[in-house]
Amino acid sequence: MAVNWIGSLVSINCGETLGVYQGKISAVDQARQTISLTQPFRNGVKCSVPELTFSAIDIKDLKILELPNSHSATGLAQSSVFTSSNLSHIAYSSQNGAGKGVKKPNSSGTAPQAIPRRAELKVQDLVTSPQQYSKSYVDRHMDSALTPSKAFRRRHNSWSSSSKIPNQATPKKNGVKNGPMKNKDDECFGDAIEVILDTDFDFEGNLALFDKAAVFEEIDTFERRNGTRSRGTPNEKPTRYRHDENILESEPIVYRQITVPQHSGREYCTDSGLVVPSISYDLHKRLLASAERHGLSLERRLEMTGVCAGQMTLTLLGGPNRLNPKNVHQRPTVALLCGPHVKGAQGISCGRHLANHEVQIILFLPNFVKMLECITTELQLFSKTDGKQVASVKDLPDTPVDLVINCLDCHENPYLREQPWYRAAVEWANQNRAPVLSIDPPVGDLEHVIDAKWSLALGLPLPLGESAGRLYLCDIGIPKKVFQEVGISYHSPFGCKFVIPLHSA
Repeated sequence: MAVNWIGSLVSINCGETLGVYQGKISAVDQARQTISLTQPFRNGVKCSVPELTFSAIDIKDLKILELPNSHSATGLAQSSVFTSSNLSHIAYSSQNGAGKGVKKPNSSGTAPQAIPRRAELKVQDLVTSPQQYSKSYVDRHMDSALTPSKAFRRRHNSWSSSSKIPNQATPKKNGVKNGPMKNKDDECFGDAIEVILDTDFDFEGNLALFDKAAVFEEIDTFERRNGTRSRGTPNEKPTRYRHDENILESEPIVYRQITVPQHSGREYCTDSGLVVPSISYDLHKRLLASAERHGLSLERRLEMTGVCAGQMTLTLLGGPNRLNPKNVHQRPTVALLCGPHVKGAQGISCGRHLANHEVQIILFLPNFVKMLECITTELQLFSKTDGKQVASVKDLPDTPVDLVINCLDCHENPYLREQPWYRAAVEWANQNRAPVLSIDPPVGDLEHVIDAKWSLALGLPLPLGESAGRLYLCDIGIPKKVFQEVGISYHSPFGCKFVIPLHSA
């Protein structure tokens, strides 16, 4: 008797804890009061095991959904009684009450049979009628997917939405998402999730299949053939650019943009690599005279030199870190040593600009009966500042100052070195431990009097020695064509600045 039920499609309700199971009866043990189901579904989800055994104690309700010889619902004689897709639907329907049938004895009186309701009949009709229903990707491959190793699980919403027909109670909405679009949704969302989760993706194995060297070689070959710029190979290091470099290709850089008629023995270069040659004192004097004839007067040159020297001095004193409203109690002190000549007037102009920037200036200038007009004019302007002017070395501070600016020497009058005030000023500067800045220092035998840490040249540098310290160059506003008049091919090396550092080439 128990053998007659093998192959029947049943639904077993084991309560809220265990759930509802559906499947095909594979074995019935009357002695142990157990029943086994093959290809089981629990609450509409296919189980991971191929077979489950239930005890009569756990079974709350048992319903026969289909007998092994029954074809009353479909009218189609086929070897496979059900597929995984319609079994999933029947499991879902029985779980939600849609598959509950009315138990009724059959004509032979052998066993009660659950008569499916209208919804189940419609599902079977759809399975047997290809004209009304187009199988999805999963349904077309379910024959090979019924084995335990290739079990597919259909999404309930995809099946239920695609199994609706016009005769159902729920009206079907008209739109582009119905018909073929639903079949595409089934193909997208009806994949075998259990199979994907069972096996881990082999990242290392798949990465080993990718030959990076061959791919890069193919890309490089393609780019060379088409004349495009190569992106590089795995063994080639990418080019690194600075923040101020242009990555676009441009014309070759010419670093020697200044040429002089006669080489003076030394060459310098800027931070960007431009070559700046030195010129002799005679050529420098001719250059200034030519600029003065074209309107760059001595007063303009003094003003420009004072501004550039003052800007450089403010930077050497600490710039905004030292000169700000919070450091009024630490104002820097600068001692300015000037002689009675044009270079001394340049120093006085620098001191005036520094005093205007709240720097304490002590100006040393010896007394003379007759002064140059440029010095008289600069002294008159300097007297309107808070700077202090002294004529004796004894009035200079005994303690070290922040900076000493040296403007004692000149080329026109080398005999000033023999004066007592000059020697006293040089001695004081060498004994004071402050760093020294020389403005437009002389060349030749007049060097090595006061060792400077920095020196500032005007226009173009002179061939200075090591005692000049680190050399800077300032732009005093000489036009390009004025350089050409004295035989100098000139292109400005200053860029965006008026004072630039120079390095020995």
